Amino acid sequence: MTSHGSAQCKCTNGNFSLVFITHQKLTIRADVPSLMKRHTAIIRLKQPTNMGDTCHDVQLLILILCPVKEKSTKNGLETGRTFATLLADANLRRQLLEVTTEKEFKRLMLKRTQELIDEQRQSRIAIPIQMDNDVQSKPKGVETKKNIWKFGQFGQGIREDLCRRLPHYISDYVDGVVGKKTPQKVLSTTFFLYFACLLPAIAFGVLNDHNTHGKIGVKKVIMGQTIGGLFFAIFGGQPLLILLTTAPLALYIKVISSICDDFQLDFFAMYGCVGLWCAFFLLIFSLFNVSRLMHWCTRSTEEIFGLFISVAFCVDACRDTAKNFQTNFYSSQCQGENAITNITKSLSSSLTFYSWNDTRANDSSDAIAYPNDEPMGVECNQASSVLFLLLMLGTVWLGVSIFNFKKTPFLSAGKREILADYALPIAVVTMSFVGSFFFREVKAEPFRYDDSENVFTVTPLERLPGLAIAGAMGLGFALSLLILMDQNISSAMVNTPLNNLKKGPAYHWDLFVMAILTAALSAVGLPWMHALVPHSPLHARALADVKERVHQGHVYQIIVRVRETRLTVLFSHILIGLSIMLLPYPLAYIPPAVLNGLFLYVAVTGLGGNQMFERISLFFTEQSAYPPNHYIRRVPQRKIHQFTGCQLAQLMLMCLFGFVPWPYMKMIFPVILLSLLPIRHLIVPRVVEDRFLKALDSSEH
Repeated sequence: MTSHGSAQCKCTNGNFSLVFITHQKLTIRADVPSLMKRHTAIIRLKQPTNMGDTCHDVQLLILILCPVKEKSTKNGLETGRTFATLLADANLRRQLLEVTTEKEFKRLMLKRTQELIDEQRQSRIAIPIQMDNDVQSKPKGVETKKNIWKFGQFGQGIREDLCRRLPHYISDYVDGVVGKKTPQKVLSTTFFLYFACLLPAIAFGVLNDHNTHGKIGVKKVIMGQTIGGLFFAIFGGQPLLILLTTAPLALYIKVISSICDDFQLDFFAMYGCVGLWCAFFLLIFSLFNVSRLMHWCTRSTEEIFGLFISVAFCVDACRDTAKNFQTNFYSSQCQGENAITNITKSLSSSLTFYSWNDTRANDSSDAIAYPNDEPMGVECNQASSVLFLLLMLGTVWLGVSIFNFKKTPFLSAGKREILADYALPIAVVTMSFVGSFFFREVKAEPFRYDDSENVFTVTPLERLPGLAIAGAMGLGFALSLLILMDQNISSAMVNTPLNNLKKGPAYHWDLFVMAILTAALSAVGLPWMHALVPHSPLHARALADVKERVHQGHVYQIIVRVRETRLTVLFSHILIGLSIMLLPYPLAYIPPAVLNGLFLYVAVTGLGGNQMFERISLFFTEQSAYPPNHYIRRVPQRKIHQFTGCQLAQLMLMCLFGFVPWPYMKMIFPVILLSLLPIRHLIVPRVVEDRFLKALDSSEH
C-alpha cells in the first residue's frame, strides 16, 4: 500500500482516509463525492513543522481530492503513492525548497517524473543471466573476469575517467558560486582548509627539518603544499581530495637521510631518484588500471584505515606532549633541593616564546631558536609543560564544542551552522592568542625555521652511483604502494554513496596526476604528498548540506548534497602560498601545542560516521540502548561483535607496523595496508556469514 521511502497511517477525520509520510513531506488523500475530477494542491511551508509523533520536519504538504468513482490507476490512493515515490528523493526535495518561482517548481517536478519513467523503462529490458559459476561466486563489488582483464588494457581507466569528469569541469567552478548558502559554505571551507593544511605543513616541516638536518624545512614544505594543492585542484579528477605531506612520508624522508649519512651519498640526489622511481611506478599503475583493486576495498577497509589515521594523530600529539614534559617538567633542574627556587624563577621569567627580537636571535641571521641547539631543560620550566597541555586540550575542546554547537537549541539554525563551519579557525586563533598574550611570560619553544633555506634544489642525479640508483628503485616501489593505497582509499571514502556525489570518481586519472606531481616535486627537492584521510572526507562534509533525522529517540545525520567544487582548494592554497610572507612573524605566535590540538581535533571530528568506532562502543553499551540502525535489526549481537573483533585485529596489525620504533621495519607498512584486502575477502567470511556481511559492510547505509 505504500511506496518506497514512505509509510501510511489512517485518519478518521472527515472524508480524509489516507496519509503518506516521508521525510519533510505529508501527502493527504480524500474521496469527495461531489467532485467530477481530481484536484491536487502542493503547499510549501516557510519553516519545517512538527505535525505529530510520526510527522517530523514537514515542509511540503500535498492534498489530493478525488471523485468517489475514478479509474483505479487515477484514484486518490494511487495518486498519493505516486507523489510519495516522486518526493522520496532527498535531492528533489532540497531543490523544491530552494526554488523561488512556481514555474521552476513545476519544471523540477516534471523533470523528476520523466527520469522515473525512463528508469522504469530501462528496468524492463531483459538482462542476460551470467551462467559462469566462477564469476557468480565472487564477492559483491568484485569485477567479473571480463572486467578484471581490463587490468591489462592500456589507459582504459584514464579514458573512462576523463569521459566521466571532463563534461563537469566548468561546473566544478560554477558550483562553488551558484546556489543557496554556497558562498558562505565555500568561504568557511576555505578557512577550514587553510588552517587544516597550513598547520600540519608547519608541524611536518619541523619534523623533516630535524630528520634531514635542515635540508627540508618549513619553507620547503609550505611551498610544496602550495604547488601540489594548486596543481591537483586544477588538473585532478576528484576536486574534493586534499593532498598533504604525512607522517609516513616524513618517515621515508628520514630513512633516505639515514642511508645518505651511512653511505656518504648526496641527499637531494638520492631523494630525487627515489621520487622519480616512485613516479614511474605510479605512472605504470595508472596506465594499467591497477586502481581497479579498489573494487575489493569495502567499507570495512576504509573504516579501519580511517580509524588508524585518527589513532596516529592522537599518538603523535601524546608523543609530543610526553617529550615536552620529559624535557621541561621532569628535567634534572626541577628535582632536588633547588626545585622550588627553580620553579619560581621559571614562573617569573620575562622571556616570551623566544621572540624574534630576542638578542640571541639577532646574533644569527640564518637560524632562530633551534630547539636542538639549546635544550629547553637547561633551567626548570615546568610552567611551559603545563601551558603546553592547556593549549593542546583547550584547542581540541573549543573546536569540538563549537563544531557540535549546531546540535544545541541556542541561536537560529542558520547561525548555529555558520558558527560550526568556522570551528577550527576560531579554536586555532583563540588559543594562539591565549598562549602568546595571556601567558607571554612563560617560556615556550617555537617551531624551527631557517630564513636562508633555498626553496628549490635541482636534483643532481649524476652524483649517484649505479648501486644507489638500484636501491632507490626498491624504496621508490615501496613508496608508490603507500601512495597508491592512501590515494585510492581517500578517494573511496570521498566517493562513498553516503555523500550523494553526482559527478563520479576518477581513480586512474588522479593517480596519473599524482605521478606527474611526484616527479615534479622530486626534481626540485620539495616534499612528497598524497590524498589524506580524514582531511578529504571532512572537506566533503564541510561542503555538504546535512539534515538530521530522529528515529526511536536516536538522532542521525544524512547528507543531502555536496557542492563538488574546485574553488575551496584553490583559494585555500593561494592563502597558504601567501603565508610564506608571514614567516617567521606572526606565524611564530602559533604555539606547537596548538598544532597538536589541531591533530586531535581532526582525529575526533574524523570519527563521525565511522561505523567501526560506533560498533566498538557497543562493547560497553547496554543492549537495550543499541541504536535502531540497519545492522542492529538484521545481524545478531554475537556476529556484530565478531565482525568488530576482526576489524580490531586488523587495526592492531597496522598499529604494530605503523608505530614500531624501528624505521626500516616501518617500510613494509604499505604491504600491511595492501594485505587488508585479502584478509577481508578470504579470512573474515570464515568468521561471519556472507548474509551478515552484506548488512555490516555495505557502503549504502
